[in-house]
Amino acid sequence: MSGRTAGGGILGSMRHRKKFEVDYQEIISLDNLLLAWKYFQRDKKNKKDVQEFEFHLMDNLLLLYNDLKTKTYTHGPYYAFKINDPKPRDIHKATVRDRIVHHLIYQSLSPFYFPLFIADSYSCQDNKGTHKALKRFQAFGNKVSKNHTKQVWILKCDIRKFFASIDQGILLRILEKHISDRDTLWLLRRVIESFHSTREGVGLPLGNLTSQLLVNIYMNEFDQFMKHTLKAKYYIRYADDFVVFSQDKEALKSILILMDAYLKLNLRLELHPDKVFIKTLASGVDFLGWVHFPKHRVLRTVTKKRMLRRLTETDGKKEVLASCVGLLSHGNGYRLKSKMIQQWDIKNLDRETL
Repeated sequence: MSGRTAGGGILGSMRHRKKFEVDYQEIISLDNLLLAWKYFQRDKKNKKDVQEFEFHLMDNLLLLYNDLKTKTYTHGPYYAFKINDPKPRDIHKATVRDRIVHHLIYQSLSPFYFPLFIADSYSCQDNKGTHKALKRFQAFGNKVSKNHTKQVWILKCDIRKFFASIDQGILLRILEKHISDRDTLWLLRRVIESFHSTREGVGLPLGNLTSQLLVNIYMNEFDQFMKHTLKAKYYIRYADDFVVFSQDKEALKSILILMDAYLKLNLRLELHPDKVFIKTLASGVDFLGWVHFPKHRVLRTVTKKRMLRRLTETDGKKEVLASCVGLLSHGNGYRLKSKMIQQWDIKNLDRETL
């Protein structure tokens, strides 16, 4: 991408000629609010809070539009709850009104920011996702090993308490590099500062659509550092999980020191001490729910157990079976699929799914 150079200083590592030029009044227009509502409520029509908002839809949207136009909008509180996915996670759910604003921001900013991200960043973007990241992992394994004739070392890292550790001040300064409109920045600040984790000014809520975009904008600083300063040609990131491939183990050790320093100094993030390792591809590398080997990958044990438990809890519900079979299609899951065939009747699933 043109107009980029890399360096090491805080927030000054890249210079982009491109600027976000959509006017604030255009972002918050009634047409865009209606579009945001349309996308938001697609799969939530049976939710009580969504139905209540829809009962007075135009009144509610007009009130929201007026608050945004006059800049009297304030973000409401969050409803907090826990899920296991597979580890315990704290989810914070905003009100319907605020989630419409999240969609408004997402649909305005994502077309601008997605093209700025590196090709090998795969989370929460159009036409990306886990499956493409897994394919890229396999392709890099083949390339670096020279078609399995050389030993491949992989540095695997995970960021500690990722969403809860995002520094809001740094995030806002990153956004200011591309967004000059003060009103747009005001709205972003309203949403970003509506939440904090361990202390004021730190953290983004898991569950916000805007959080998914904002963490990618935040981590794009690191991605650019990896690609342009460290020249890490074989680097893949999915959210807070990332890997680097090399034939040289010592080179990966050196890269790890520089990565760790950059994350701490520039983004106030720390690598998870228990989830950083350098090992050979031949020994099996755990990444995105699969254990990868030179010529195949198998489902991670905890992922397998969670899938079978879900099947048992739903008594082999057709939709759940289809989802599980689809997951197994991404790797070597023949034996597990056979076990599922024996235990549950999956003959009625579409042939394409099987």
